[in-house]
Amino acid sequence: MTAKIEFQKVSKTFQVRNSTEFTAIDEISLEVKTGEFMCIVGPSGCGKSTLLDLLAGLTMPSSGQILLDGRPIKGPALDRGIVFQQYALFPWRSALGNVEFGLETKGVPEKQRRAAAREYLALVGLSGFEDRYPHELSGGMKQRVAIARSLAYDPEVLMMDEPFAALDAQTRETLQSELLSIWERSKKTIIFITHGIDEAVYLGQRVAVMTSRPGRIKHIVDVPSDLRQSDDDVRSLPEFGRLRHEVWTLLREEVLKAQQQERRHKLGTPSIAPEAVIHG
Repeated sequence: MTAKIEFQKVSKTFQVRNSTEFTAIDEISLEVKTGEFMCIVGPSGCGKSTLLDLLAGLTMPSSGQILLDGRPIKGPALDRGIVFQQYALFPWRSALGNVEFGLETKGVPEKQRRAAAREYLALVGLSGFEDRYPHELSGGMKQRVAIARSLAYDPEVLMMDEPFAALDAQTRETLQSELLSIWERSKKTIIFITHGIDEAVYLGQRVAVMTSRPGRIKHIVDVPSDLRQSDDDVRSLPEFGRLRHEVWTLLREEVLKAQQQERRHKLGTPSIAPEAVIHG
């Protein structure tokens, strides 16, 4: 399977107070295959969202490059869709109107885009709610509309930044299952950012674990394809538990490092770069 997305030694630095530089991510190299569901986990502040901003073209790398189908990303485009944690729906538009938005941007005629919007609302289980406005929908329903809107204009890549984090546990698990069904039917390339290890193992074909700041790819865990083919609850299987433990073991060390960095920052003492620890 060919690479849909390639991060080639991508770094991103920001200017902060006193003209000092802050490195969010450092020389990340990562390939995501066509049609793959890739989950990314890491401690808070490790640059996960920065990674998505770069892929979306909302900001540009300080060094390195990101390729989509072999071509450098130079800015936002409709070949990439994004779903945020906080829905980002237009409150003055109905569910149908929100889903139609991307199709309007592409110049799709009204009759055609209305039919497509209804189709995608049905895909996420919202038939009958087309005329409801965001304030009339539950959190889970709003997120379904956001997913339908991103799918409707047929992006090649779907980026999801902790889309289920604000939802209750039952709604979250329901939407996880529905997202897997949508992905299996649509074969979209999905990059999914999450803090939840269970969520990452349940959804992802691979789980990339990032280091504490500056963010790098520490390790990638492969999730066997036959794990989700069991008739049993996937989360209760011994193999799921083993994978969850593997990801948590990789992540725990980085979480501790991030906590130490935060304590040093609050005390006003300089951080020791990880390289200095490794190389003495």
